[in-house]
Amino acid sequence: MNEKSMTRRSLVKRAVLLAPIPASTVSSFSLAQSSGALSLARIIVGSGAGSVIDTLARRVCERLTPHYSQSAIVENRTGASGQLAVSYVKNAPKDGATILLTPSPHLVLFPYTFQNLPYRPATDLMPVSIGATFDLAFAVGPAVPEQVRNLHDFVRWCKANPDKSQFGSPAAGSTPHFAGAMLARAGDFRLDHVAYRGPGPAVLDMVGGHIAAACAPLGDVHTFAKSEKCRILATTGSRRSIFMPGVPTFSEMGFKDVVIQDWVGFFLPANTPKPLQKNAQDEIVRVLSNKELQEAMAANCYETGGGTAEALAERMRIETARWKSVVTALGFTAVS
Repeated sequence: MNEKSMTRRSLVKRAVLLAPIPASTVSSFSLAQSSGALSLARIIVGSGAGSVIDTLARRVCERLTPHYSQSAIVENRTGASGQLAVSYVKNAPKDGATILLTPSPHLVLFPYTFQNLPYRPATDLMPVSIGATFDLAFAVGPAVPEQVRNLHDFVRWCKANPDKSQFGSPAAGSTPHFAGAMLARAGDFRLDHVAYRGPGPAVLDMVGGHIAAACAPLGDVHTFAKSEKCRILATTGSRRSIFMPGVPTFSEMGFKDVVIQDWVGFFLPANTPKPLQKNAQDEIVRVLSNKELQEAMAANCYETGGGTAEALAERMRIETARWKSVVTALGFTAVS
């Protein structure tokens, strides 16, 4: 190739590079950059389709488009008590396209109840926003006499009937399990725990009279209480639930340490660029303020509302320290 042809080629290349970019291309690029628009966003959940968390994820997805992404889907990566979903997001690209929606125990409690947790919440995930909060409910069914109307009645009944004093929870090492264990420790009475695979079976056995009591998310008990198939003796929040304002809290009944409010939160992989985190936070908070979404989640006794990444990180720090002391005090043996 001679010097003349090389010079001509260099001039053509330079002309292409310096040619003005069409206005439409500039406009499209600027829109994508300013809005953080992606071609596809995925919300990863560790529970199956139809669960309350899955429902929240799908309602958020419906409203993330077109501002956050051109399309958005929910992926259910179930298994290992939700650990598969968290691990998947931990290893996902740091481009803002893969978002985790997970309940708080997976991050603040599991480090003390699982020996070989495949992730470290504080270093493997980046908080984005809290999604919703919910209380636990402690309820009794037909196996317990009608005159048992509050926690003090229940404690007396259990002491008089130790062979019948059982309660069910969604799983060993779950927050409902620990709520019942903390009650028994504070009241100094025997209360045998029965672990189930999820809250539904535990509540159904309580309503059916097969076990005396059950502790589960309020949304799983609420309908049965409304139809008088069971009696909710207390809820675990720091204040009375807006969904059951006539029911006292554990704290009101004198069990000051039994204050538990579970939550679900949105996370990105750790070290995602800050602008992408901020964009995700802004969009999710915007979506969570939607009145229709809030009303839909209220049907499951979820109080929906977003917050800052910093507030979520601080909440995790406080609750992680608290659960460590609770698990240690109860002498719970970690499972693998």
